[in-house]
Amino acid sequence: MQIALSQIAYRSILSGTVASLAMMPVGFGFRAAGLRVGHYGPKFASLFLDEPGPKELFIQHIVLGWISALPLVVFVLYSHSRRSPVLLGAVYGAMYYVLVNSLALPLFFEDELPWTLGIPTILPSLVTHIVFGAVVGAFCRHSEVVDRTS
Repeated sequence: MQIALSQIAYRSILSGTVASLAMMPVGFGFRAAGLRVGHYGPKFASLFLDEPGPKELFIQHIVLGWISALPLVVFVLYSHSRRSPVLLGAVYGAMYYVLVNSLALPLFFEDELPWTLGIPTILPSLVTHIVFGAVVGAFCRHSEVVDRTS
């Protein structure tokens, strides 16, 4: 199956945008409950901006969603897996959390690993990333159905 680079980019932008928006209410819910979530957004933005505000953090969140969706979009489109794209996405979201948010970012910013801080630190970010991955997977599946009917 040959898929144009423009289609991969389009699907990554579309699914990454929707997934980034879908994970926000989940994260806000955890934050309202007093749990830590979204810890690395401001830290990452401050590598590029002196005082990132809500607008800059939102734009960064969406753009990182596009980039983060790309590997899953490519995998779903090119793999011959019979697994549900939503399930693959949920697994991807969990793996993304483990590799990026619980290892790479804490090490880069010289923070304690979430695993040493306990479930109240792990759970909010893990769940929001699982939501992100599942939504990307759902949109990959939806776009395949749309492509086949057009």
